Amino acid sequence: MTQPPEQDDSTNRIVAVTLDEDSIGRSGPDIEHERAIAIYDLIEQNLFAPDGADGKGPFTLHIGITGSRLMFDIRREDGTPVVAHLLSLTPFRRIVKDYFMICDSYYQAIRTATPDKIEAIDMGRRGIHDEGSRTLQERLKGKVRVDFETSRRLFTLITVLHWKG
Repeated sequence: MTQPPEQDDSTNRIVAVTLDEDSIGRSGPDIEHERAIAIYDLIEQNLFAPDGADGKGPFTLHIGITGSRLMFDIRREDGTPVVAHLLSLTPFRRIVKDYFMICDSYYQAIRTATPDKIEAIDMGRRGIHDEGSRTLQERLKGKVRVDFETSRRLFTLITVLHWKG
């Protein structure tokens, strides 16, 4: 989506992200590391413009899973509610399952495999991650405008919520 050059995106951003603790399963150091990096990177640089908020950010985002839905609770920095979106998890199930399988292979490979094999597995992992990111962008269309890098980091957090240890 092309935006007019006069539109200022400096307030269309996330300044804080929390994950619903009840949605998070047990996880090991690899998953906790991914979570911390994704949150740090997301806060450092992102584009997040909820439709109808008219650039009146910045925003905070609380992500959780409720039933079979992904919840995005979006608020202004002062805590004023903006909107809560519930997205079906169905389009993500296969992608997340494939992502976990290839991540398991990757973490095993880095301990014993050749650099070529590790690189091949990592390319597959990035490809599945990109697919999940594009799916998230599509699911958010008409609700929240995000760029691809923001979508990638949000998809990482969605996988953390799915991880059951």
